[in-house]
Amino acid sequence: MSSSFPEPDAHESDAPESEMRALDELFAQAGLVRNRHGKDAGATHLMRRQRMERVEPEDLRRMAGEVRVAPNGVHWLPAPGLAKTEWLWHGFSTRKGGESRAYCPVDAAGELNLGFTAADERETVVRNRRLLAEAITGDGATPLITARQFHSGLIAAVQESDAARTLPPKADALITDQPGLLLGIQTADCIPVLVADRKRRVVAAFHAGWRGTVKRIVQMGIGRMRLEYGCRPEDLCAAIGPGIGACCYAVGEEVLSEFESQFAYARELFREVHDSDAIHAKYPMLFLTQRAPGHSPLGPGMHLDLVEANRRQLLDAGVREDAIDRVGGCTNCQTELFFSHRAGQGHAGRMLSVIGIRPEQAR
Repeated sequence: MSSSFPEPDAHESDAPESEMRALDELFAQAGLVRNRHGKDAGATHLMRRQRMERVEPEDLRRMAGEVRVAPNGVHWLPAPGLAKTEWLWHGFSTRKGGESRAYCPVDAAGELNLGFTAADERETVVRNRRLLAEAITGDGATPLITARQFHSGLIAAVQESDAARTLPPKADALITDQPGLLLGIQTADCIPVLVADRKRRVVAAFHAGWRGTVKRIVQMGIGRMRLEYGCRPEDLCAAIGPGIGACCYAVGEEVLSEFESQFAYARELFREVHDSDAIHAKYPMLFLTQRAPGHSPLGPGMHLDLVEANRRQLLDAGVREDAIDRVGGCTNCQTELFFSHRAGQGHAGRMLSVIGIRPEQAR
């Protein structure tokens, strides 16, 4: 008995090519990529790698820009575009200039750990946060609102009363139009993004690790700014702060798959990088294997450019290209300047990226 339905073991390759092209076009319009069932997984991964640009880590390295030193000794990074807005407070902290002893040698100067980590004293972190507030605003008593971050897509609109809460809001982005507050996002490899509406005086801070980036936290956050405060993308300026760079951020195939499921341009965010290793270079015979070429676990890694991924989201949200600053700095490369969770193998302090609106009387 004949049937118009395909057999249970039929593959997509049995369908007419014109239908598959139409399906691919539909997926592309939604920013998605169709999963090609029936293809060998190993072959698919090999094809992915073959289509990636091959580069050296040095080709992707972007060092930090200007480092300012406040009168109280705190080292921090400004964003040139945001610095042009006179009513705006902002800054990206480094590890230099504080009182913490938890992550530095015994004979070294204190450091600016700004996270309530298990290795550091809470009172020390509180003093460090006051030092940062003083460096950015001129007043260590400026209220600072942070978030309980968990790599989500949650965005919290906050007010002055939130500064007195025992527990910060559970979110990975903060937005406000209230003057006199600093919004702070903690990072130690993830990407911090600061955004300001120059006309409506609204500010936002985003924590964008790879999971938050896949969830489009920056793009959704700008949508929230439009919804709650009437912000227009053409009035926004943004700065992408220090985080782990594409030079160092090796990831697995599962991360590529996550990005491919959400972004039509996903593969443009990845590079095949030949990681430099001094020990491998000096003693290559120690790392020879009996496996056939291409089957050894050694070799080039796949690296993700999170800075570019978040820049693309800002552009997709309508922010002008010339209104986006990339402050630079790789946390994994520049451990003398930044804390890095990856470089410290989990033993690391936290930086804060802060933004706020000056009170009227202070302008």
